[in-house]
Amino acid sequence: MPRLALAFVLLSAPALAQQASLAATDGQNALGTVPCATNAGEPLRSCNAELRHRDDGRITLAVGMGNGEVRNIYFADGIPESTDSAARLSYETQGNVMVIFVDPGEVYEIPTAALAPR
Repeated sequence: MPRLALAFVLLSAPALAQQASLAATDGQNALGTVPCATNAGEPLRSCNAELRHRDDGRITLAVGMGNGEVRNIYFADGIPESTDSAARLSYETQGNVMVIFVDPGEVYEIPTAALAPR
């Protein structure tokens, strides 16, 4: 879907100009990269990611953490509600970007348009 493609194309992160990018989509799911940091204090970098939309409107963001692990973040109505980590999950919206925090130091950025209901 064009809306999803546009959501991933250009996203600037502060200071480092990391960008979310879209590599492929089937109109429902998308592969690409998102800015992320997986350890406290590290700068944002591009991490491989998959955005999976379910028929019930829920979304899963799967992000490669660079160490062979994958972090899954689960959304309902465009809001992150849980993760596969036992750590605390929080988020904030900065303009058209949702910044997701998983304690103690993980940070993920995703365009809010990619999380819009279908």
